[in-house]
Amino acid sequence: MGDYLNPVNIKFKNHLRNPYFVDKSGLIGFLNNQIENDDIGYFCVTRPRRFGKSYIADMLTAYYSRGCNSHTLFDSLKIAEDGSYKTHLNKYNVIYFDVSQIIKKDVDAKTGLVRLERKLIYELKKKHGLIFFREEKLIPMLEKIHRKTHKGFIFVIDEWDCPFRERKNDSESQELYLQFLKDLLKNREYVSLAYMTGILPIKKYSTGSALNMFREYTMLSPGPVKEFIGFTEREVAKLCVDSKLTEKDIKDWYDGYYLDGLDIYNPNSVVSALSEEKLDSYWTGTEAFEDLLSYIKVNVDGLHDALLSIFANEKFVLDVRTTFPNDFVNLKYKEDYIIALIHLGYLSYDSVHKTVTIPNHEVRIQFEDAVSKMGPSIVARYYDYTKKLLDATLSMNANDVAIMLGKLFAEFTRMIGYTGENDFGNFVYNSYIVAEDYYDVVREAPTRWLKRADFLFYPNLLKARAGRTYLPGVIIELKNNKSAKEAADQIEEKGYDDYFEYRGYHGDVIHVGLDFKKMEPEERKALAAKKTSSEEGDVSVGNDAGLDTQSQIVHFCEIKRYRI
Repeated sequence: MGDYLNPVNIKFKNHLRNPYFVDKSGLIGFLNNQIENDDIGYFCVTRPRRFGKSYIADMLTAYYSRGCNSHTLFDSLKIAEDGSYKTHLNKYNVIYFDVSQIIKKDVDAKTGLVRLERKLIYELKKKHGLIFFREEKLIPMLEKIHRKTHKGFIFVIDEWDCPFRERKNDSESQELYLQFLKDLLKNREYVSLAYMTGILPIKKYSTGSALNMFREYTMLSPGPVKEFIGFTEREVAKLCVDSKLTEKDIKDWYDGYYLDGLDIYNPNSVVSALSEEKLDSYWTGTEAFEDLLSYIKVNVDGLHDALLSIFANEKFVLDVRTTFPNDFVNLKYKEDYIIALIHLGYLSYDSVHKTVTIPNHEVRIQFEDAVSKMGPSIVARYYDYTKKLLDATLSMNANDVAIMLGKLFAEFTRMIGYTGENDFGNFVYNSYIVAEDYYDVVREAPTRWLKRADFLFYPNLLKARAGRTYLPGVIIELKNNKSAKEAADQIEEKGYDDYFEYRGYHGDVIHVGLDFKKMEPEERKALAAKKTSSEEGDVSVGNDAGLDTQSQIVHFCEIKRYRI
């Protein structure tokens, strides 16, 4: 009934009124099985900003708190079908606090925690008729109430990691805060359950973690709660039933977080898009953008090379068994920065394949904007080349297309060679990565008579960024050591344009034929050993300084335009 003790259920009631409410009460059934279990009754669940963490905290307080009667809110939810439902409904003293409201940029841990303790002590005294109780220490008071009432406390702590984000360099405040949590929660009989949420995993120091009793479920290791924080594909499909936006639109923009094989969407972005009926970047603001820019500007331990691989959709394998410090300050290795970006939601980690990717179109836009502002770097240069390649294609400049593909291969690709169409196709796909900003890019696109086009770019006006006044369709066909004209002619002869006609597109379609030569690994190594002059002087340029960027990569390129 107070600010921190036994909060009422108004916040959760407001969540239920949201037309895009998604029932996550299944998490309560999982937690009910852990209540008053000394071994597993402590949980820290971390997710990026705007992933529904506070909604979960509001749900838990509404369900467990003795300060309200919530059966009318939960009777129609999934938890009502669980055998533990009535056993724990509104049966506990709940202590809830949002750390971001206690410890701030202008409020250190000592000041904030003293205020919290005073307020909690007052609320506890008032609730339990102890107003004249002389004890002025929080922990002895909690112990006394527990002995008197035989009722345990459930602690729900939101934004637990705020001191490590808002007061990044204040190690004294951080250690004082961790010690407070340890003293309050560890080995205390009055704790029936403790649930913390935030962005960062629990901070560890040289002596280990002060909060080692917590089970941690993160973006790297989501565990059994993976489906409860964030939207699943099935949940998004239901939300899209009566929407003007299709499930595919939502998937392109907001899917892409792979938690132990489960696709998870950013819930705030999905709800914002559906309510606004507009696809846009919703979860990233000025502060988040500055965070991203500050991390990718640093080039330590080959970080920019790693980011280049991720940006180019190459498979970047990440070993998560690192010494990540669980903060955003003491980052030393490229793995530290990449893991930080995963926790922030800018990158996604596939634990099944151990690979890192940019999760979706919403985040890719933020990455591209940050790259354009980060100054000279290999990542910025790659992005500039991909834009020039797309511009050359849309301008039907076959010579520039061949040259830009050669430059991209020479300077950026890690491929040791390519001896078949599939390998070369992977390189072409990565080279046109910026096309994802404007098109649905389809590989092996199904067309008439069960034929398949190598690459097809279908204009997506809901995706296209501002600044493009001309957005034709594009079909790319590859041929090995034959002729670019033959490749371009095949597009028309085999009716690949009918993909556009079938979907109701009317406008220009550009046909691109690429004739490439096989490159054996030995040939690549020989080319890489050469040197050439650059604009800056007689120095090696890129991975293969002596590479003839047109003739060695693409024998010839032919481009035609058709009108549908």
